[in-house]
Amino acid sequence: MVKEFSIPELLCASVLCLFAISTARAADSAATERKNEYNVAIAHADADYKAAKDACKPRQGNDRDVCMQQAKADHVKATEEAKARLKSNTAMADAREDTVDAQYKVAKEKCDALSGDAKDSCIADAKLRYHQ
Repeated sequence: MVKEFSIPELLCASVLCLFAISTARAADSAATERKNEYNVAIAHADADYKAAKDACKPRQGNDRDVCMQQAKADHVKATEEAKARLKSNTAMADAREDTVDAQYKVAKEKCDALSGDAKDSCIADAKLRYHQ
C-alpha cells in the first residue's frame, strides 16, 4: 500500500528537510570557524613562546631556567586552552590540569635557587599549592 500525503504534510516535511539541511550546514560552518580560531590561537601561542624564550636568553643561571620554564608554562596554557575551546568541556578540565602541572614545574624550578630546609619547604609548598 502506498500512503498518500496531503499538501500540508508534504510542505511540513519539506520545511523539516530544509531545516535539517540548514542546521547541518550551520554546524559545519561553526566547526570550521572553531578550527580557524584554534589555528590562530596556536600560531599566536607559538609566536609568544618564541618571543618569551628570546627574552630569557640574556639571563643566566637559575634566573634563566625559571624564565624558560615560565615561557614553556605559558605556552602550554595557551595551547591547551585553544585545544579545549576546539573540543569540549572535558578538554577544558584537562587544560586546567596541564596548566597546573606547568605552573608546578615553574614553582619547583624557583626552589632550585634555595638550599637545605628552605628548598625542602619551598618544594613542599609548591606541592601543596599545585597538587592537592
